[in-house]
Amino acid sequence: MNTMSSKAIITVIGADSVGIIAKVSGKCSEYGVNILDITQKVFDTTFAMIMLVDTAGMKMKFSEFSDVMKETGKSLGVVIHTTHEEIFNVMHHI
Repeated sequence: MNTMSSKAIITVIGADSVGIIAKVSGKCSEYGVNILDITQKVFDTTFAMIMLVDTAGMKMKFSEFSDVMKETGKSLGVVIHTTHEEIFNVMHHI
């Protein structure tokens, strides 16, 4: 039985360039992942974004989607991590 929530956190960090948000959100849409919340900031030349997404309608296994996002990041020159919400919360709990 899968007790994981259908929510995940996607983080994107790297050199700022045109189209990062469009490419990442496009991949989410392509694979049936709904963006619930998004925040982004550019620090000088460094781009940082955190997205809360709903994976309930995802068209592939979570691990496969995570790999797709990682490869998307490589093609954009940024690092993308995709983590189940519960795992993210535990990792960042003080």
